[in-house]
Amino acid sequence: MPGPAAGTADAATTTDVVCLGESMVTFLPSQPGRLADVPSFGRGIGGAESNVACALAAAGHRAAWVGRVGADGFGDHLVEAIASYGVDTSAVRRDPARPTGIYFRTATDRGTDTHEVAYYRAGSAASAMSPDNVPYEDLLAGRVLHLSGITAALSADCLALLRDLTAARPGRPLVSFDVNHRPHLWRGGDADASVLLELARRSDLVFVGEDEAEEAWGIVGAEAIRAALPEPAAVVVKRGSAGATVFSGPRPGPRSSDAGGAENAPGVGSAGAEGAEDAAGVARFAADTVIPVPALRVDVVAAVGAGDAFAAGFLSATLRGLPVRDRVRHGHLMAAAVLTVPGDLTDPPARDHADRLAALDDDAWGRLRLGPGWTAADRASEEVRTP
Repeated sequence: MPGPAAGTADAATTTDVVCLGESMVTFLPSQPGRLADVPSFGRGIGGAESNVACALAAAGHRAAWVGRVGADGFGDHLVEAIASYGVDTSAVRRDPARPTGIYFRTATDRGTDTHEVAYYRAGSAASAMSPDNVPYEDLLAGRVLHLSGITAALSADCLALLRDLTAARPGRPLVSFDVNHRPHLWRGGDADASVLLELARRSDLVFVGEDEAEEAWGIVGAEAIRAALPEPAAVVVKRGSAGATVFSGPRPGPRSSDAGGAENAPGVGSAGAEGAEDAAGVARFAADTVIPVPALRVDVVAAVGAGDAFAAGFLSATLRGLPVRDRVRHGHLMAAAVLTVPGDLTDPPARDHADRLAALDDDAWGRLRLGPGWTAADRASEEVRTP
């Protein structure tokens, strides 16, 4: 799993990561309790892919978000708030006929029975995204294109868009795909399971939780997940409090018909390695490198946004060419930053601070415990942005 390639001309201005997906205005409760009992809500922003873009930009990378919002006040707020993190929003399209999506949620953990989310996104501007109305020149301009399974669930047109973007094509950037299985968004029985597996297998780097793989595909265990996803150069299996395990090994590289995008993509596998087929025609490759990395102990304030932050931390370290163990540790550190604040977004720790923590020996890493305010420990004098 080598580091990023040196790149070509204009590397200093090339976008590092382009993120495509729906972002919504989110209303955060003023106090715990049922939605029916919460007296007021504060306004924020939320969206898996825009969260990743914001975190990457705040960490010093060139990040862009491509999406579609309504020609309304909520759309104005989203574009302005995301841009305030340093994200390039110039390719966001405005839809005069469809609204910007919004949602309300409770303060409880998404994985608990008491968690409530009320979405108002049906017929939203983002659900109208299709291969015919998104700017491909912007989507394919970065070193990495980051997608998620949420977009595929929004509409048939959105699914067609993701299928097209994950297809082999000349000059395709490295495709990062977060499975992000959201059962409530799908209405077609088990169609979501096959769709998400299909998209993941067409990607170069995949993030998937053990819990969602079991729920969506009936697959149990990290090794079984990798067996179901043999094509990606790297599969990051998130295991909750147990940490994460990365499977990486020689693969053909970015899945372009001529590997034309490989020269600007950060390496996640040994590009150019040859595969073989067994008697059934299934691709088999050289043995993986398997690297498990324990999670941190965190005093959780709100268990939302951690998956997006983890992906951003991992991608950030990948773009910097750090070793695989440190890529996962930076994912854990970014997730810890979000887990110790009430909303989906926060400033990441300063890079040198995160680097020092990621470099700890295994014993020191295992003893580390992070609570609210930890990201400001090395930069108390800096102003912290909020959406």
